[in-house]
Amino acid sequence: MRASRLVSLLLLLQNRGRMSAARLAAELGVTARTVYRDVEALAAAGVPIYAEPGPAGGYQLMDGYRTRLTGLTAGEAGSLFLTGLPQPAAELGLGAEVAAAELKLMAALPTPYRDASVRIRQRFHLDAPGWYREADPVPRLLAAAEALWQDRLVEIRYRRWSPTPGVVTRQLRPLGLVLKAGVWYLVAAGRSEPRTYRVTNIEELRPLPEAFVRPGGFDLAEFWRDHVERYEESEAAETAVVRLSPAGIAALPEVLGPRATRLAMRTLEPADDEGWQRATIPLESVPHAAAGLLRLGADAQVLAPAELAAHLAETIRAMARLYP
Repeated sequence: MRASRLVSLLLLLQNRGRMSAARLAAELGVTARTVYRDVEALAAAGVPIYAEPGPAGGYQLMDGYRTRLTGLTAGEAGSLFLTGLPQPAAELGLGAEVAAAELKLMAALPTPYRDASVRIRQRFHLDAPGWYREADPVPRLLAAAEALWQDRLVEIRYRRWSPTPGVVTRQLRPLGLVLKAGVWYLVAAGRSEPRTYRVTNIEELRPLPEAFVRPGGFDLAEFWRDHVERYEESEAAETAVVRLSPAGIAALPEVLGPRATRLAMRTLEPADDEGWQRATIPLESVPHAAAGLLRLGADAQVLAPAELAAHLAETIRAMARLYP
């Protein structure tokens, strides 16, 4: 552990130049006293490191010195695809490896490329979750990832909502983990074809001793792309007919999202005498559609199905009783 920390300290100084003991301690997650000892160890090993006194001082490497200790470990190399996603990396237990891999990459890059990479990090940031929502709690994610790495069977207790709500027990072969809009999904095969399981709905996950052979032709990215297309097509299989004001039509992207809005816009009928237009929108479920349409307020009127219109009417009456 200390050897890895010494390398990280050395690479920090090489990449960033002069750094105080306090800054080094914060980066390495240790105390300043530990930094002092580590610097002494590096100096004793022949590393040309020296201290610059004063308020703007700190530790620094001799000009022109560059270490060649830039080889990536297997774990660090496997974490590189997450270097732009610190929160997901931390959730997978790879936060420290990502940080170490970034340091080694920076040390290995020629100066112009290293400067360019710094400029990119200063100018671009990816924040996966949507507005006004925090990332789902995923206490089973690390166990799922470990079973996935080891190709081991798992037994889960899963809270599902359809076709029949309730908790079910499944033995699964984990094939992949996908982060979609801030939500983690486990792709796994049971007795049939692979399916997706929302990780936050996994109430228990127990790794089993049995290993399995990963299917040779399985492509996670291709599977997920097909899954998304099937999901969106099934979501659009049932529809609702809605009468919309011009303001309601303009607000559709915020309520339905881009894809469902495109589907709805293709069905717009000519405006009536009041300037309103009929549209057919995808219907995932009555409660889900009602929650979205309520955001349109008096700029939307549901014409069909009757169940959705009745649900909205009852909800609006209940709301009116709260505001006499």
